[in-house]
Amino acid sequence: MKTNKITRRSFLLGLGAVSAAAVLTACGSSSSTAASGAASGSTASAGGDTVYRTLDEIKADGTVNIGVFSDKNPFGYVDENGEYQGYDVYFANRLGEDLGVEVNFVSTEAANRIEYLQTGKVDIILANFTVTPERAEEVDFALPYMNVALGVISPDSNVITSLDNWNADDQMIVISGTTAETYLVKNYPDTAQNAMENGNGVAWANDNTEVIAFAKQNPGYTVGIPSLGSQDTIAPAVSKGNTTLLDWINDEIKSLADEQFFHKDYEETLVDTYGIDYEDELVVEGGVTNA
Repeated sequence: MKTNKITRRSFLLGLGAVSAAAVLTACGSSSSTAASGAASGSTASAGGDTVYRTLDEIKADGTVNIGVFSDKNPFGYVDENGEYQGYDVYFANRLGEDLGVEVNFVSTEAANRIEYLQTGKVDIILANFTVTPERAEEVDFALPYMNVALGVISPDSNVITSLDNWNADDQMIVISGTTAETYLVKNYPDTAQNAMENGNGVAWANDNTEVIAFAKQNPGYTVGIPSLGSQDTIAPAVSKGNTTLLDWINDEIKSLADEQFFHKDYEETLVDTYGIDYEDELVVEGGVTNA
């Protein structure tokens, strides 16, 4: 099967969009505040390769190091005043408050989230971190606080609400190497072949946070399929074996459900990007998903 690499540019050209929205992915770059090396007082894991600070060590130090994005609005970014803001940052500040310690934000990017935990540069990662079996072999994930899935966006003139009766003459836009491509190849091989052979499509499949944000900021497009395939989750991560910190975070997430904390977080930081209609679909409260 011939494959061509489909880029976001080809999506924009294919659907005739004039300008691109600042849509989000689980990646990041640049550093504002960074921890250098492993934190003092770190404990070595049983395997000897991973270092971390226990809950008591963090409390004794008075500071918790939390890895977040610094340039991925609205999840984690630095504002014009040099302050960290965003959905993950809002949560991080609450963790520090309830731990009774100061929060030291460490700017991270997708490629070094696991490394920063394993080397003790951070105690917790809150950087739009999707839970996967592969990652769970290297870090310990706490309970989730957000849902993610695939979604499909299309022009208002031809809203696609299902792929079950896909017109073979139409083209679906996907970005090569994404989970959307993998899903389509497995579940809709004819659609996937069309998608990869022709960039001039009538719909775009990608992470639902991306397509929702694009539709919200670009009139003329509708998210006809807001959730496609299996649903994944975003969760905090700690170093492998750091059970005292993991258990505390899990208890914290459960207790925050009593005040609907993550719904409030969404309304403070994400509603301008995703709108109110998707709040209950994206937010996970108390670590309990509907999947």
